[in-house]
Amino acid sequence: MTTVAIIVAAGRGSRAGGGLPKQWRPLNGRPIIAHTLEAFAGLQRLLVIHPDDRPLAEPLEVEVVEGSDTRAGSVLNALRALEGRGVTRVLIHDGARPLVPPAVIARVLAALEASPGAAPALAVTDALWRGEAHVSGTQDRTNLWRAQTPQGFRFDAILAAHEAHPGGAADDVEVARAAGLDVAIVEGDESNLKVTWPDDFARAERLLKGRDMDIRIGNGYDVHRFGEGDHVWLCGVKVPHGRSLQGHSDADVGMHALTDAIYGALAEGDIGQHFPPSDMKWKGAESHIFLRHAMERVAARGYRLMNCDVTLVCERPKIGPHAEAMREALAAIMGVEVGRISVKATTSERLGFTGREEGIASVATALLMRD
Repeated sequence: MTTVAIIVAAGRGSRAGGGLPKQWRPLNGRPIIAHTLEAFAGLQRLLVIHPDDRPLAEPLEVEVVEGSDTRAGSVLNALRALEGRGVTRVLIHDGARPLVPPAVIARVLAALEASPGAAPALAVTDALWRGEAHVSGTQDRTNLWRAQTPQGFRFDAILAAHEAHPGGAADDVEVARAAGLDVAIVEGDESNLKVTWPDDFARAERLLKGRDMDIRIGNGYDVHRFGEGDHVWLCGVKVPHGRSLQGHSDADVGMHALTDAIYGALAEGDIGQHFPPSDMKWKGAESHIFLRHAMERVAARGYRLMNCDVTLVCERPKIGPHAEAMREALAAIMGVEVGRISVKATTSERLGFTGREEGIASVATALLMRD
């Protein structure tokens, strides 16, 4: 069974204002139509465009067909272009509905298993009036629905329906019903907004920002053994101690765990992959180099650090007297406010290698967000 999403975007959208047709105007940095196409990324897609818009469509790397002077004519052009290609179902969607949720698409497809047509809609809940400048009457809202798209159909049936229709239909459901096709109603979604008026851009922007919020969590863990020395580096602070931590770099176990937590949140491996211990140029390197690199990757990927938490596991040295200085040092290295950084310590109750004071362990968690 082959399903194709037909995205109808050949109109001029004059009610939305602006120089470009609304489907080509930017929404959160990309054309509206790019967001609409992305909503159907798991399906084959056919984009119906105005002939003048072909240069705008080329960067989208999607199959296109030129539309007509009417919406129904544009849909018919798309259906004819798909004829003979083994398509069994089509979803016909307004190009100016960039926020259609996956659940709505899934509901339409599921309904097509039992019905030749299916479309999402929302029940009318507001009181309805008739009139112009003044109310002249009311309208019963029972069994009234606000139509949405995608409107799904079995391919052969909707092609025949469009071929037979005289034109002038408001949508494809009207065409289908004129041909005697049964169309099931499935639940729509309030966020499946059709950008029509100038104010709709701001509303769509708000909805998109809320939907596109990307939150990532990463964990890091590191251990370094004690050796000869008179201090340890922990979270960017030099702490006097009777022994030093041993490692390829400066062995700042807290900063290493935090760096790995950030790389983990980005799904970009660990310190060893970015700074291989086999490369002698990192011998004795200060760990702030690694942490700053991780934060540069955060910025490059469009994320920001929301907060991080570092726990040092050791019997000695005592971390409490230095915890605030460690928070400040990490904040300076990472370029964030101190309030986003936690540094704390615990012992292992004299158990294990940390309990025997053979070394120090650290665990860290980092939360990143992109919106």
